[in-house]
Amino acid sequence: MITIIPEAPENVAAFNATGEITREDFENLVIPHVKEKVDEFGELNYLLYLDTDLDKFTMGAWLQDALLGLKNLSKWNRAAIVTDKEAVQNFTDIFSVLMPGEFKSFPKENLYNALYWCKNGDEVEV
Repeated sequence: MITIIPEAPENVAAFNATGEITREDFENLVIPHVKEKVDEFGELNYLLYLDTDLDKFTMGAWLQDALLGLKNLSKWNRAAIVTDKEAVQNFTDIFSVLMPGEFKSFPKENLYNALYWCKNGDEVEV
């Protein structure tokens, strides 16, 4: 299931992923919320807090996530992936070289720093 993180800054589409993630989560929540933020702010600042194992994402959900990225490719500004999974952190850091905008990984304990970074850029609240 994916839920919106209510503490997120106004210009950040922030989501918490727990349990099993499905294509419907993206279609019914993520895509409409992302579209709303892009329409309002002209760019996408995105945060995904991964509080689930990667095998809990169905193939359709991963595909939808990829399509979301491609569909709004020119709108990406900053994207943070918050997880303690080292493989995901490494992938995020490598992926940042291939995509427009900035992509950065954060450990779970730094959720609020990740939200601040999504809102403001390189600055990190201490």
